[in-house]
Amino acid sequence: MIKKTKSKLAIHGGSPVRSSPYPIHSTMLDDAEEKQLIETIRKGHLSGFSARPGDRFLGGEKVIELEEHFAKKFNVKFAVSTNSATSSLHSAISAIGIREGDEVITSPFTMSATGSSIVMQNAVPVFADIEDRTFGLDPASVEKLISKKTKAILTVNILGHPSRLKELKEIADKYNLFLIEDNAQSPMAENHGKLAGTVGDIGILSLNYHKCIQTGEGGIALTNDPNLAERLRLIRNHGEVVVGKINKGHMTNQLGWNYRLSELQAAVGIPQIKKLDYLTKIRSDLASMLIKELEPFNFLTPPVIEPESSHVFYLFGMRFHEHDAGFSRKEFVNAMKAEGIALNEGYVLPMYLEPMYQNPHLTPQLNVALSSNFLKDELPENFTNNRSKHDHKKCPYESHIKENYSNKFYSPGICPIAEKMHESEICITDICKYPNSEKEILEFVEAVKKVSDGLLSLNA
Repeated sequence: MIKKTKSKLAIHGGSPVRSSPYPIHSTMLDDAEEKQLIETIRKGHLSGFSARPGDRFLGGEKVIELEEHFAKKFNVKFAVSTNSATSSLHSAISAIGIREGDEVITSPFTMSATGSSIVMQNAVPVFADIEDRTFGLDPASVEKLISKKTKAILTVNILGHPSRLKELKEIADKYNLFLIEDNAQSPMAENHGKLAGTVGDIGILSLNYHKCIQTGEGGIALTNDPNLAERLRLIRNHGEVVVGKINKGHMTNQLGWNYRLSELQAAVGIPQIKKLDYLTKIRSDLASMLIKELEPFNFLTPPVIEPESSHVFYLFGMRFHEHDAGFSRKEFVNAMKAEGIALNEGYVLPMYLEPMYQNPHLTPQLNVALSSNFLKDELPENFTNNRSKHDHKKCPYESHIKENYSNKFYSPGICPIAEKMHESEICITDICKYPNSEKEILEFVEAVKKVSDGLLSLNA
């Protein structure tokens, strides 16, 4: 039920719909987490890892228990924890053998770590466009970008809805590519009967503090492949010191990092995963209510749920239609914010428009990746592939990379749907999360009514 609203907009001096701040985001931390933490502290082992052969190479008892819970929950054979989803992403890219100059097709409509995990391997992120319904990778755009240098597809299940995973998996199989899922925002979402994060070769979950469940910081890599699971564990814990020892010599080399999760973080995660279904239902119920309440407003298209898919509403993304509204997205969002309502213009700048990609010659890893990629092509007559003749601190093909490869991979216009969403169409709110309630949903709708009526009267 939409309440009768006060006519004067808060942005013009009227009283706001909401004057109090939103409650601090919580994932329902209570006695269960406290009990696990106290137990861990009293045992005195805050980390169970050691970078040497033996039982401690795989972590402490809480880490192992947490991984068992995740493997069971997502019905996969292996779950490998790390200290962040970014660490898990990089581990996944490394585990599948991505090397200098390789290409990985991914989404520009995501946070920076998705692309950076590729660059960290001195490989080239190639950005495919998104589809305009649920904002996942567009399979047709992906297939057009596949080259002889493409080694993998890294899709993002964004805002809480799966990508077109079935189609992307078919493309990956057709071209003998790995498929990795960045599933940080969509745990428990489904696509064609499978949980998001379990369709690809590796799926990544986030346990960052603002996700549906958390350990403060943390990540999980899901896989059914025992070889990939072994590589993920080696990468997590200085694998170079144990290769040839714990794996009986069948792996000759695997560089690792320190991506280990502490026992304290794992202790929090054990009761948290038991709350995943409950917290997801809160989001889904509030989102369903908001979708219904927004039906009268034809200038907003609420989140779409594709057939044979489900949505877990990490964020509530709406498309804004200026022609139907009679006012701009900027006017609408600014007026909603003045009413005390949580709403943002756009999501993220398409990643390839960020400075790192617009100036790749200034980023050492990306510079190396693009120069190596370039060296795999047939070289022009006036170039040489003998790098030793050049200053090792500067790529000999820097100008070529800046002028040609930047235009090929990262020029404005390469992903028109992603750019349109950012520039003019998408609005995002996060009010469908615990501990928000129906009260916050009704306030949101009241503000939409007040703002749309007020802006229309001003623009009349």
